[in-house]
Amino acid sequence: FAEVLITVPVARPVCLMARKKRAFYFTALLRSGLWFDSEAEDAANFYISVFSNARILRILRYGEAGHEIHGREAGSVMTVDFELDGQRFTALNGGPRFTFTEAISLMIGCATQDEVDYFWSRLSAGGEEGPCGWLKDKYGLSWQVVPTRLDDMLNDPDREKSERVMTALLQMTKLDVAALEEAFSDG
Repeated sequence: FAEVLITVPVARPVCLMARKKRAFYFTALLRSGLWFDSEAEDAANFYISVFSNARILRILRYGEAGHEIHGREAGSVMTVDFELDGQRFTALNGGPRFTFTEAISLMIGCATQDEVDYFWSRLSAGGEEGPCGWLKDKYGLSWQVVPTRLDDMLNDPDREKSERVMTALLQMTKLDVAALEEAFSDG
């Protein structure tokens, strides 16, 4: 099989799988699932309040079916589908069995210090600030709030520049774009 991912503006990506001169088309949709105890709707509403290009897509409620397994009251929220800047998520009220860890985080690429400050202050409110641009929001979900230039600086062919950036980064909680740029250009 050969697989090609074709991105179509405003539409979902389409995968083309070819096998022996025959082509099969199907729509590919990648979305992240977020497991909450019982805060899925509150969390989704919080996230869409932080991002300007965001919306709730659908709310699915528990019914009587499966009550002996899930134990949720009929009519209570089961899942909330929402979108943040074009990225789809499904939040599930699945009970306390699983919680978030730092092993999974969502990254926000910020063009300016104002954007870093905006996302940092809103997402860390009621949560926990961590090192190197990491934070946990009030629901325990980990986020990385980073300047979009950071990848280029850390991957620069001049290892001295990238090492200076890494040294500066490791001393920060919320990332300071100007300090990272200064570390990159001082030499």
